[in-house]
Amino acid sequence: MSKRENDSFSIEDLMNSFIKENNLSKGMQKIKVKETWNKMMGPGVSNHTSSVKLQNKTLIIQLNSSVLREELSYGKDKIIKMMNEELGETLIVKLMLV
Repeated sequence: MSKRENDSFSIEDLMNSFIKENNLSKGMQKIKVKETWNKMMGPGVSNHTSSVKLQNKTLIIQLNSSVLREELSYGKDKIIKMMNEELGETLIVKLMLV
């Protein structure tokens, strides 16, 4: 039988290592941005959100309500700041509401 090593690793460390080795960080960021949008905006805005995309540091939100789109456009800078704070890094520089 082979000798078992007693080195212990946390699951978080193992996942981060796996993501880094397989170059999955951009995909994981996109998933995290979508989850953060739904969490930060709540069910009222999430129900009117068709898609959430992150492309070249631009967050593109497709909404199916023109009234909501207009209302959110007044707070774009605040939304960007809140999203980046929640994400823990500056992933979003620009917000497009379409």
